[in-house]
Amino acid sequence: MDKKERYERLLNNINQYNSGEIGITRVAYTGVEQACTHAFMRMCKAEMMEIRMDPCGNIIARRDGKIKGLPPVVIGSHLDTVYQGGKYDGIVGVTAALEVIKRLNDKKIETDHPIEIISFACEESSRFGVSTIGSKAMAGLINKEKYRFLTDRDGISMEKAFSLCALDFNSIEQSSRINEQFKAFFELHIEQGPVLVNNKKKIGIVTGIAAPARFLIRIFGKASHSGTTPMNMRSDALLGASEIALELEKVAKLEQAHETVATVGVLDVFSGAMNVVPGEVEIKVDIRSTSIPSRERVIEHLYKTISSIKDDRKLNIESKEISVEEPVLLSTDLMEHLKDICEEKQLSYQFMQSGAGHDAMNMTRLGPVGLIFIPSVDGLSHHPDEFTEMDDILIGIDVLEEAVLQNAIAIQEFL
Repeated sequence: MDKKERYERLLNNINQYNSGEIGITRVAYTGVEQACTHAFMRMCKAEMMEIRMDPCGNIIARRDGKIKGLPPVVIGSHLDTVYQGGKYDGIVGVTAALEVIKRLNDKKIETDHPIEIISFACEESSRFGVSTIGSKAMAGLINKEKYRFLTDRDGISMEKAFSLCALDFNSIEQSSRINEQFKAFFELHIEQGPVLVNNKKKIGIVTGIAAPARFLIRIFGKASHSGTTPMNMRSDALLGASEIALELEKVAKLEQAHETVATVGVLDVFSGAMNVVPGEVEIKVDIRSTSIPSRERVIEHLYKTISSIKDDRKLNIESKEISVEEPVLLSTDLMEHLKDICEEKQLSYQFMQSGAGHDAMNMTRLGPVGLIFIPSVDGLSHHPDEFTEMDDILIGIDVLEEAVLQNAIAIQEFL
């Protein structure tokens, strides 16, 4: 069996664990996700790795190194999915990690540093509304009381979900490895966007992970009859919301050098009807960047736009900051290392930021992090039609294998 056939079989074995009829549904801390988790543990054990599950449900599979006491080189991602998701997001990173171990075992290569695979629990926010629970716990970032009573669509609390998986929520802090240090952490992930495909690049070397600032904006005008209210006498809340959306697009385009993006992802017209001038509209805004100054310029323009529209259109507008998170910059040393590998292998690549969050961002608290993207056809993700070519996955695994191997040899520290 060649490497391509072996890896394809591995990916398909994982994706048989699916509770839905459309796409892949393997939601965190459910029976099907736990069955998949334990199957993956058995796969790692078959490669002679030491396996354990921490109190948060993270899987840690370890391949010992020749020199005792050296920090591990770690590869990680996640096995859980959104509802009706695809079969590549997260799963590629975990299965690629196991394929790297299989290759090292085939070649009988012993490394100086130990190598670990981590399958992080509950990376997706689809069940409880919060993401990267497992990597947050490992990085010492969990607020236990904040998460304890969060519930899913069926009213099951996070604490209860832990209990149903034979996990003790009260012990979740014991998952922390903040007092340890990783030699390096690598995550291979599909891009979840169209940039690599459009630019005809095989590898994306991620420079940073953008963080969102999110806002709830309510626009109040005056509902009135569409046929009897003259255009110059209207107080149209929807037109005010539309102007905000268009101004956000305009200012975000001015920040393209920083890859800053702004999105109005929700627009609700209350008591809307075809023959009524909209009197109340609510929008939700997401502004992301790895550059805080760039993001702040967009936010400042948002506030100026709101102020201007209030006066020009005679509207009342209320804005509320929902959340503001900090962007994460990744290791420049590992970026250069990945670049060298791509050039040695004559692979096309580009440096890019990630607009989506990943477990890798929390691992920066434990050591240098390298995040590798591979192309997503049509940029689709979190969708049944999500697709990445098998040959592109194998190219990503080749880069990952070389990066892990070179970092797991102790002599590299002295070069």
